[in-house]
Amino acid sequence: MATPDFDYESFAQNLAAQAQELVPPEFDDNQKQYVVNTLGNFALLSGKALAEDPSLNFNADQAVTITQIIAEWSFHKSVDLVRSGIPQQYWDPVMQKIAYTIFEIAKQTFSQGLPNDKILELIEHHVKKSYLDAITELKNKGVIDEGLMEFAASQSNMDKMAQEMQQQAAVAEETGEPQADSTGNIVVQPDGTPEFPRVNSKILKLATVAMLFNRMKQDSVQAILNKFEEDDANSVVRYMKDPDLVEKVGTENAMLALQDLKKSMPPAPAVNTQKIIMQIKHFASKYDRKQLDTILIRERMGVKRLVFNALEDEYYEGMPPHVAKVVASHLLDIV
Repeated sequence: MATPDFDYESFAQNLAAQAQELVPPEFDDNQKQYVVNTLGNFALLSGKALAEDPSLNFNADQAVTITQIIAEWSFHKSVDLVRSGIPQQYWDPVMQKIAYTIFEIAKQTFSQGLPNDKILELIEHHVKKSYLDAITELKNKGVIDEGLMEFAASQSNMDKMAQEMQQQAAVAEETGEPQADSTGNIVVQPDGTPEFPRVNSKILKLATVAMLFNRMKQDSVQAILNKFEEDDANSVVRYMKDPDLVEKVGTENAMLALQDLKKSMPPAPAVNTQKIIMQIKHFASKYDRKQLDTILIRERMGVKRLVFNALEDEYYEGMPPHVAKVVASHLLDIV
C-alpha cells in the first residue's frame, strides 16, 4: 500500500539542509554541492517510491527510516568519492549502484521484520561491497589504475567521523590537568611568525586540547575546563579563539601531545554497560518511534545501533564503553 502521510519532499529537503553543515570544510563549492545534491536527490527518489508505490507495504515510520539510511550513506560515500581522486564524471554511476543496493536490502530486511541493528549491519556490509565492486569495475575498464583503486577503497568518511567522535569522547572522559612546567605563551620565531614549539610541552598539550574543544559542544567544554587550574583554562580559551590554531600546532605536534596525554592519564574505570542500556531505554521511553527517528536523524550510524540494541536489552559491542557512556549522557540531555 502507498504511504500518503509521509511528506518525503520536506523530509529530503531537511536532510539536504543538514548536510550543508556536515560537508568537510576543505571541499570546494563544486564538491560540497555534489555531496548535498546527491544526498537530496537519492532521499527524494527513495522517499517518493516508498510513499507512492502501492506494492510496498511500509508505514510512515519505516519509510522515514529507510530514506534516512539512504541519505546518510549517500553522504558518506559521496564524500569518499570526492576524496578518492576518481574523476567526477564517474561518481554518479558509483553512487547509483550504492543507492540501489541500500534500497533493495532495506526493502527485504524491513519486510522480513529483522531487528533494526541487524538491518543496519546488513546494509553497511552491502554498501561497502557495492562501493568496492563499483571502483573495481572502473579499474577493470581501464578508467583508473590499481593504485588509485586501492586509495579509493581506503576512504571511509564514516570511520573517520567515528574515530573523531571517540577521540572527543576520550578527551571529555579522561583529560585532566596537563602535567608539565612551561609558561603557556606562544613562541615567536625570528621572522615574527607565531608558532607552537615542536616539543612535547605544556603549551603544546593545552593547544591540542583547545583544538579538540573547538569540535565539541560548548557546555561539555566548560564542564571540563572547570576542572583545570585557572591559568591553564584561560590559556585553552585563548588558543581556541586563534583562527590559525590547527596550522600553528601541526599534525605531528598534535599527535605527540595526544600520545603523551594518554600515557599520563590513569586507567579509566570500568564502565557499566548495563547502566548505559538502562539510560538509553529511559531516554527512548519518552518518544514514539517516529519521534525517535526524527531525533536520531543527525546521529552517526554507530549511535543508532547503540540505541536500537539497547531497546532489545543488548549492548552494541562496536562502540567502546567510555564512548557509549558519553553518548548516553548526551541523549539524556535532549529535551
